[in-house]
Amino acid sequence: MSTEPTSKSQRAYRAIKARITEGVYGPGHRLVLGTLAGELDVSAVPVREAIRLLEAEGLVRYVHNVGATVAAIDPVSYRHTMQVLAIVEGAATALAAPHVTAADLAKAAGLNARMRDCLSEFDPTEFTRLNHEFHEVLYARCPNPELLGSVRQAWSRLAAIRESTFSFVPERVAASVAEHDQLLDLLRSGSGPEWIEHAARGHRIATLDAFLRWESGQHTEPE
Repeated sequence: MSTEPTSKSQRAYRAIKARITEGVYGPGHRLVLGTLAGELDVSAVPVREAIRLLEAEGLVRYVHNVGATVAAIDPVSYRHTMQVLAIVEGAATALAAPHVTAADLAKAAGLNARMRDCLSEFDPTEFTRLNHEFHEVLYARCPNPELLGSVRQAWSRLAAIRESTFSFVPERVAASVAEHDQLLDLLRSGSGPEWIEHAARGHRIATLDAFLRWESGQHTEPE
């Protein structure tokens, strides 16, 4: 039996999901079968199947008289996941601090420099990838495997909600890079774990607060 329809559906699914999670298709964006089929060079059938899969994942919803649209981010799930990540990543970064090497710090500084370079022509997907890599360098040497697992699980849940928060709060990026510099300074100077944990947690919460302000503004009725 041919697997061609399945492979086309999976290809359409991956392509559309990437555009959603990367912020190319924002909340409320209409997913028009014919348009997507033309862009992906497939028939409408694989696109329809892909949209059904995305609907099951909560990334797409059907609106009466409109059709398939990109679902809004669930602010409750996002808030809860970010709160968990702020706590566990802050703790993991603090525990990892004594084990972070000069090479680790140099790598993290290089990643942050590349993030700073992204600011002139902002690419939220690339910025988010570098951001994740930056933080992983700092917490990866955490000696507690249970805590490290919790951090990585929270990052995975966050990616399932949306790949790039910075697509929605681009004004947050410059402050984020500056906060990275401050965190690196704390690590280089051998600051106490309580200061490192506080800085790492506050950095995460600041991004959450920026997103929640954005999300609240989406529901404000124009005067």
